[in-house]
Amino acid sequence: MHTEDTRRDGLRVLRERVRGLGPIRMAVVHPCDETSLRAALDARREGLIAPILVAPRARLEQTAGTLGVSLRGIDIQDAPHSHAAAEQAVALARAGEVDALMKGSLHTDELMGAVVARDGLRTSRRVSHCYLLRTPHYPRPFIVTDAAINIAPTLAHKADIIRNAIDLAHAIGVAEPRVAILAAVETVNAAMPATLDAAALCKMADRGQITGGLLDGPLAFDNAISLAAARVKGIRSEVAGRADILVVPDLESGNMLAKQLMYLGDAASAGIVLGARVPIVLTSRADTYESRIASCALALLLAHHYRSTPP
Repeated sequence: MHTEDTRRDGLRVLRERVRGLGPIRMAVVHPCDETSLRAALDARREGLIAPILVAPRARLEQTAGTLGVSLRGIDIQDAPHSHAAAEQAVALARAGEVDALMKGSLHTDELMGAVVARDGLRTSRRVSHCYLLRTPHYPRPFIVTDAAINIAPTLAHKADIIRNAIDLAHAIGVAEPRVAILAAVETVNAAMPATLDAAALCKMADRGQITGGLLDGPLAFDNAISLAAARVKGIRSEVAGRADILVVPDLESGNMLAKQLMYLGDAASAGIVLGARVPIVLTSRADTYESRIASCALALLLAHHYRSTPP
């Protein structure tokens, strides 16, 4: 399947899931460049969000003028600078006035610092990022986590990363997601900490400390996504070869894996942050239109999911 066809198909699947749900209120934090403001307006036009733009009004109007668009009818919360915009957006979410956040033209650390502050949007969970990917080379959408937030997650962090990914899988309709915990090999090796973590996480699932999914690991990437590779290695597993969630050892490996899939594997993508009180869309200047819209569709699904199952 051609790359553009894959992206449209991935978008169609998400749009079918959100059809009839209605837009959510989303605080868009400091969308003061053309890319981030256009993303908010595109998602509004698609009926996914009712944006509240939190940013310096003068800069917003200047950016809108450059784009040749009108901000008439859109709620604007004036903020003196990006740091204040992040704090104001978090306050809106904490007060229940918005259902989700979207990053604009500020650094991720600046937004997430306000989210995880003591008076921010923390829950008992570690905050983590999930990429939802769909490639013509794999028969179903799948999740890669964490490739954007946690640099070197501990065992406890990985447990929350998995719990968050399982929540996302449930929200998109996967009742019992298969979770592959990745390492370079499929055997436990004391010299490779990722394999020890994988084994411990599987035992945590056996003891009911992680629920809602089926875990296995350590699994090398080929064994996680290829039944043929798993059979050659003699791996007997309900997860191997058909994973719904790929849990990476650290941010660097996850970021490289996700971007290789996007740029070399023709993968359509959407990204979302979970573990806070509301879902958070982290847009990138390199994101396609389809990716931005799909990410907002994920936020919409999660916002509705959180109403029945609070994070």
